[in-house]
Amino acid sequence: MSSFNFSATMHVFYLLTQPQHLIPALRIPTFADLPIPLSNALSTGGIRPDIRALVLDKDNCFAAPDSSVIYPAYKDHFKRLREAYPGDKILIVSNTAGTRSMDPEFKLADTLERETGVRVLRHRAKKPDPECIDEIMGFFLKSPSAGVERASQIAVVGDRILTDIAMANRMGAWGVWVEKGVVPMNTLPMRLEQAWLRKVEDAGYKSVRPS
Repeated sequence: MSSFNFSATMHVFYLLTQPQHLIPALRIPTFADLPIPLSNALSTGGIRPDIRALVLDKDNCFAAPDSSVIYPAYKDHFKRLREAYPGDKILIVSNTAGTRSMDPEFKLADTLERETGVRVLRHRAKKPDPECIDEIMGFFLKSPSAGVERASQIAVVGDRILTDIAMANRMGAWGVWVEKGVVPMNTLPMRLEQAWLRKVEDAGYKSVRPS
């Protein structure tokens, strides 16, 4: 299941002036390598960030594309993650399940919640649209169990640079890039965004630490 992501396309023009927003705060080989707790892995210079909540991408992050089932090899890790971040401290934000354009009756979102035990955001705008950022922040700020007061207390975990990582940086959260998805993906858009990331890093840009 796929559709043209106008938000990501428009976001490209923003990134031309803010190329550092392409750079993840942390890279991990696969979802199974996501550190628990995440704050320790993001500590630098003796400063430990206060990560209270996670935004998880679905497709090719912890589940195969077009699947609502946690990839078998990641089930144990997903369970540990839920134990470390209980209640509304984890939110799944997908550009398929839970979006009004791809999942108008939210049937995919309902199935995903049953399979994972984790809340799925019902949202109008796709990542990385600023409206989607507002919807994410609205969810966490309204949830007492999340304990989130600002974006710097959130980490966004996903396999796409132009959606997950760029959105994390734009909202002032921590971007965690899953370099290898559940299944190998070698599409032209993914090759182009990774080539752009390499070019930005070669130019000397560094990742932005949220404050």
